[in-house]
Amino acid sequence: MVSVATAKKRGKFDPKTFLSTIDGGRTIAVFPKKHLIFVQGDPADAVFYIQEGRVKLTVVAKSGKEATIGILSVGDFFGEGCLVGQPFRMCSANAMTDCFLMRIEKKSMMQVIHRERAFSDMFVAYLLTRNIRYEEDLVDQLFNSSEKRLARILLMLAHFGKDEKTETAIPKISQETLAEMVGTTRSRVNFFMNRFRELGFVRYNGELQVHSSLLSVVLHD
Repeated sequence: MVSVATAKKRGKFDPKTFLSTIDGGRTIAVFPKKHLIFVQGDPADAVFYIQEGRVKLTVVAKSGKEATIGILSVGDFFGEGCLVGQPFRMCSANAMTDCFLMRIEKKSMMQVIHRERAFSDMFVAYLLTRNIRYEEDLVDQLFNSSEKRLARILLMLAHFGKDEKTETAIPKISQETLAEMVGTTRSRVNFFMNRFRELGFVRYNGELQVHSSLLSVVLHD
């Protein structure tokens, strides 16, 4: 297996490249669009790393009501709850697009975390960033309007701030899914999306194009 030290000599540490060198305990899985990766209640025995595609995480209450708790993309991990003793999946994971995932068994993931300092530091930083995101989501739900919450979600889905682009495309996502993430009704999402389009914040061209000017909705008091 290629060590982290060797990887560093070759350039910037790349988790995707490093994970592909783990001896055993990992497989590459292909999931077609709309295919279930795992279901809430399944045994939690592995961590997944997204190489290509987008994954939606959902939870279902005893009443049958479903809520979307996250949409992940390339470079994201999910299923990490197994590393802290979670015996069963607390949510379901569904492929929003065709996905190429690396499945890393719990035992192998734990060995790499304990053995390789650079990878461990990267993984902990990733988890902390995700935790901050969840805290921001909670504050968003408690204090912001549905319109602001929708604008924030669209900007995050477009990865606003990660590059210099002023406009970024979002793979097809239904208004029902957006409503679940915002915590409102589909009709309200439709109303706000029409308003955003009229103001030039978003446009439809085969896929949803989000302009950075949408940030003004989030910042406006």
